[in-house]
Amino acid sequence: MMLEGPERDSITPGYCKGYSQDVDVIRAREYPLLNDITYLDHAGTTPYAKSLVEKFAQELTTNLFGNPHSMSASSQLSTRRIDDVRLRTLRFFNASPDEFDLVFVANTTAAVKLVAETLRDVDESSGFWYGYHVDSHTSLVGLRELAKAGSRCFLTDGEVDAWTAGSGSGDHHTRLFSYPAQSNMNGRRLPLRWCEALRRSNVLTLLDVASLVSTSPLDLSNASAAPDFTALSFYKIFGFPDLGALIVRKSTTAHLFQRRRYFGGGTVDMVLTAGSQWHAKKDSSIHDLLEDGTLPFHNIIALDFAMETHQRLYGSMSNVSAHTRFLAMWLHDRLSDLTHANGVKACEIYKSVDSDFMDTTTQGAIIAFNLRSSRNRWVGKSDVEKLAAVRNIQIRSGSLCNPGGTALSLGWSSSELRRNYSLGLRCGDEHDVMGGRPTGALRVSLGAMSNMKDVDTLVGFIEEFYVDSSTRPIIPITPLLNRGDSTDRSRFYVESLCVYPIKSCGAFRVPDGMRWEIKREGLACDREWCLIHQGTGMVLSQKKYPRMALIHPFLDLDRGVLRITTCGGMASSEQKKSIEVSLSREASNMVPTPLCQKSTKKSSIVCGDQVTVQTYVSPAVSAFFTDFLGVPCTLARFPPQSYAPRYAQSWREHITTTDTPYSNQAMPGAFPQDPLFPSATRVEKRNPLLLANESPILLISRSSVNRLNETIKATTTTTTTTTEHNSSRLGKTVAADVFRGNIVVAESLSHAGDTEQPYIEDLWSGVRLGAHGLHLDILGSCQRCQMVCVDQFSGVRRDEPFSTLAKTRKSDGKVLFGRHAALSSWEFHHDDDNETGSNLIVDSRTVMVGDIVVPSYLNDE
Repeated sequence: MMLEGPERDSITPGYCKGYSQDVDVIRAREYPLLNDITYLDHAGTTPYAKSLVEKFAQELTTNLFGNPHSMSASSQLSTRRIDDVRLRTLRFFNASPDEFDLVFVANTTAAVKLVAETLRDVDESSGFWYGYHVDSHTSLVGLRELAKAGSRCFLTDGEVDAWTAGSGSGDHHTRLFSYPAQSNMNGRRLPLRWCEALRRSNVLTLLDVASLVSTSPLDLSNASAAPDFTALSFYKIFGFPDLGALIVRKSTTAHLFQRRRYFGGGTVDMVLTAGSQWHAKKDSSIHDLLEDGTLPFHNIIALDFAMETHQRLYGSMSNVSAHTRFLAMWLHDRLSDLTHANGVKACEIYKSVDSDFMDTTTQGAIIAFNLRSSRNRWVGKSDVEKLAAVRNIQIRSGSLCNPGGTALSLGWSSSELRRNYSLGLRCGDEHDVMGGRPTGALRVSLGAMSNMKDVDTLVGFIEEFYVDSSTRPIIPITPLLNRGDSTDRSRFYVESLCVYPIKSCGAFRVPDGMRWEIKREGLACDREWCLIHQGTGMVLSQKKYPRMALIHPFLDLDRGVLRITTCGGMASSEQKKSIEVSLSREASNMVPTPLCQKSTKKSSIVCGDQVTVQTYVSPAVSAFFTDFLGVPCTLARFPPQSYAPRYAQSWREHITTTDTPYSNQAMPGAFPQDPLFPSATRVEKRNPLLLANESPILLISRSSVNRLNETIKATTTTTTTTTEHNSSRLGKTVAADVFRGNIVVAESLSHAGDTEQPYIEDLWSGVRLGAHGLHLDILGSCQRCQMVCVDQFSGVRRDEPFSTLAKTRKSDGKVLFGRHAALSSWEFHHDDDNETGSNLIVDSRTVMVGDIVVPSYLNDE
C-alpha cells in the first residue's frame, strides 16, 4: 500500500531528502513520459528531465556553435564552452584539474578501448599484461584480447587481495588491473582501496564507474588513492546526453599516451605526407592527445545543462544515494518476503554475502533475482519480462552484459556454458532454463526519480502473477461432456477461416461458401509475403510495429492479384490507400502492374531462420509501406517450392507416440500437463513452413475465447486492488482475431441444456474436416506472447488478454492458447502415392466455413 504524508516521512529517512521538492512532484513535472510506466532499468540509462531538454533546445536556438577546429566566432564559442564543461565535470567528481585530465569519448566502452589501444602501443613486441575481476562488464572482459603478455580473471576479492599483497614490482611488462566500482549485474560494490594498493606495486588500475555514478557520488579528491583510469557514461547519471569520459591521473599516465601510435583530427601540430612521413603530436594536455577528430561539441554543451538540472532538482549525488538506498532496501525486503501458500520462497535474490542494502559501501540500488513457482520450479526470465512489458513495467533480463558475475551467481561452469552454447543458448534468446537451472536473471535498478509507487507496482505485479496464494479467487470451469458420445463429437464446426497473406499484417477472411485449399505448408497463400526492414533484412512483426494490423490484404483470385489496403484504425481520418501485386509465382511475371516492375532475391531472417525471399524493389511499393509504418521497409515473398522449404526446428521434431497422463489444474481453463507435445502419433514427415512462426495451421476455439472473456470480466470485477491500472482494465474483453488463428472452431448448441466446452481442444489429438474427413494432426499448444495484446481493428496495444492468460493458462512457465495443426501423416503418405515425375504434389484438399469438425482425443483407443 502506498504511504503518504507524515506516515511516510516517519519511516523513510533519506527518501527524497535534500531534493528540491517531493520526488512525486518532480516526477510529474519533469518526467511526464513516466506517468503510465514503471521504469526500473536505470542501470541501462536513467530518463532525462524535461527541463534539461528544453534548456538545451533554447541554447541551440539562441547561439551558433561552430566546429571547434577554427578561429571563427562560432568556433571559439564552442571551444570556450567545451573548456568550461570539462572543468565543471572534473569538479563534479571532486577531481583537481592539476591532478586529472578528462577525455570526452562516446561511452564507457570507448574509454576502455582507448586505454587498451594505448597500452598495446607502449610495447608492441611483448605487449601488456591484464587482470580483471570476475564481476566485470563485458567491455572490461574484452580488453583481455589485446593483452599480448597474458591475462587473468580473479574470481574473488580474496584472490585480488592476495595478489595485491604479493605482486611486488613484477616483470618488465606494463600491467593493468581493471574492475567495476559497482557490479552492473547485482549492484554489489567492490573495494576502492585496490587502486592505491596496486599503485605501490607499479600496477595500473582502470576503474569502471558507469554503474556506480548513476546513483552515488564519486570522490577523486585524494589523487593518491584514485585509479589511473576512470571510465564512465553520463547518460547513466543524467539520461542525456549520450556521452562518456575517461578521467586520467596525469602523474602516472601522461608518458603512456605519448607512445600512442594513431593520430587524427586535431591531435597533432603538424603532419608531413609527401616525402618524409613525420608528425608532431600536441603536448599541451592529455585530452589534446587523445580526442581524435571533431568532438561531439553539442553533446558536451548539453552536459553542462544536465549537471545544472540535476543539481537543481536533486541537490547532490549524496541525496540521490540516500534516496535510492532506502528504495532498494525496501524493495529487497519485500521481494525476500514473497512466499507461496505452501511455504516455498517465490524470489531468489543474487547478492554477495557481504552486501548490505543499508550500507552504501557494499551495495547499490540494483537487485538481480529469479522467480520460483510453488512447485519450486524456475520461472523463465523472458516470460516475466514479456508480461511485465504488457503491464508497462520495464525491467531487464538475461546475463546483463556481466558474464562472469552471472555465471557465478547461477552456478554455471565454463564447460557447462560451452555445452549450452552448442545446444543453442545465445545472448538475448529465450533459453531461460537449461539443465534445471536458469541461464540468466531479472534485474531491477532504481534511479534518482524512482518512487515508492514503482516498488509497489513491481511487487504487486509479482504477487498477482507469480505468487500462489490460498486467497486467490478460483473461477470454476464448465465440466467436460462425455467425449465418447458420437453426437457430441459432431457438434463442432468451422466458424471462420482466416488467411494471413502478409506475415503479421491483417487477415483475409475466406468468404462463406468458398472452399479453400489446405497444403502441406498450411492454408493456401498463408504467410507467403512479409515486410522486411530495408536496412537489416529482418522481417517486421506486430510485436514491434502494432500498426501492421491495419494493413489489410485481399486475395482477388478472379483478377489474380493481392490487393493491399491501409487504414488508420477506428475513428481515424487517414485516407485509405491501396496497391496491387500479382499472385503469379513466376519471377518474370511476378509483378505485372506498373507499381512493381521487377523483383530481386534477398536473404532475410524469419524467426531465427535464414531464408531467401523475393524482394519487391519498386520505390512505389517501398514507399507505400514505409509511409504507413514509419519504418524503411518493403514487401517480399517466399512462395512455396521456390526455394528450399523451412521446417520446424524445435518442439515439433520431438513429438512421440507416448501419451502423457493428464490431470486438471485448479485454475480457469485447466489443461494437460504435457502442453507442448500432445499428439497421439509421430509425424514422421515434417511439415514445411512458409513464413509462419511455429506450424502450418493455428486452430482456435470460439468456446475458449468466450470463457477467456468471462474470466477477464470476472477477474476484473472481483479483484480487491483499486489502482488506476486495474480499474482501466474494465471491459477489456477481446475478439478471437487477436489470436490470429487460421481456423476458428465453434460449437453448435442445438439441444436444450447444451453448454460450451471451453478448452476441450487441449485434449484433441487430431480433427477431421468436412464431408470427406480431411485429417489434421494436432501438434501441440500454441505458446503466446504479448502480440495477442494488439487489437487487430485499431492497432492499439493493451494488457489483455495476455494478463489473464498468464494467470489462467500457464504451464511450466509458458502461456498457452490455441492449437498447432498440420495435414496428418496419413495425408502425407497419400501424397507420396500420387507424386508425379516432377515431384510436384497436386493438392486438392479444401475446407469451408460451416464444415463439420470431428475431433479425436488423446485417450482414444
